[in-house]
Amino acid sequence: MRCVQTRKIALFLHFSVTMRSNLPGARGTIAGVQSSAPSNTVRTGAVDETVFPTARRRRIVAEILLVLGLSLGASAVYSIVSILNSVTLPKPLSSQSTTLNGSLSPRPVFDLIYQFLAIFFDLVPVALVAFLLWQTARPHLGRLGIDFRRPGKDAMLGLGLALAIGIPGIGVYLGGKALGIGVTVVASALDTQWWTIPILVLSALRSGLQEEVIVIGYLFARLRDLGWKTWPIILTAAVLRGSYHLYQGFGAFIGNFAMGVLFGWLYSRYGRVLPLVIAHFIIDTAIFVGYPWAASAFPGLFGVPH
Repeated sequence: MRCVQTRKIALFLHFSVTMRSNLPGARGTIAGVQSSAPSNTVRTGAVDETVFPTARRRRIVAEILLVLGLSLGASAVYSIVSILNSVTLPKPLSSQSTTLNGSLSPRPVFDLIYQFLAIFFDLVPVALVAFLLWQTARPHLGRLGIDFRRPGKDAMLGLGLALAIGIPGIGVYLGGKALGIGVTVVASALDTQWWTIPILVLSALRSGLQEEVIVIGYLFARLRDLGWKTWPIILTAAVLRGSYHLYQGFGAFIGNFAMGVLFGWLYSRYGRVLPLVIAHFIIDTAIFVGYPWAASAFPGLFGVPH
């Protein structure tokens, strides 16, 4: 499976380089950064050809679909199928469960290897969008809303945002369970090993990077390239965020949609994605690492049998 994904990404990289060389202003650029050449022409050999805006738009749309197909778009499709399967079962949603971080092998050494490889390859699409939107001028990842000029301030903003979202998020989860529109979410089912907590922290980092860099940084940049207005972008990204959480139930869709609207609005206003990554990372770390204690201390709230 991983080999197939690697081949897909290699083919996509080849496609993206070819595509960018045919985009307006692509001559003398890196990752789609405009050169001093006119924005409506590209040079092929010694001949300038007019590139119609419709062709450029189609290439951008194709790139978006390919990026999402290699990452969270595929997760959204699987999640939609999963919720359809769940709601058509005789057992109610509130009596069903899903596991976020499960064991991948009964042998601890290979479980560790598989866990690490899963995290690593899930981050390849993040590297891909960084490659696609890399700029020669500093900040190199400015189109993704990433720079490292204010790490302390970004960390504090992320912490505050995590605290503001985390408690209401627990309320949304418990409310969904009470209304019968959410499943029991087991944040971690890993056996206790020396590497369990580091892997859970890495898993939280994966979620923060993958979701915020792709759904916020990348998708906002490309939809703006297509001429979309701010609120349609915010709502589209929020629907996508909610969709790939649907396997957790409709409560998770609502909660993550609301989170997506807030994150999208903050990004459109301030243009910084790192506080969002940090907030997401803190929330998921608290959930993944703190779940065993919370489930044992409050088994009724988390649907765990006594």
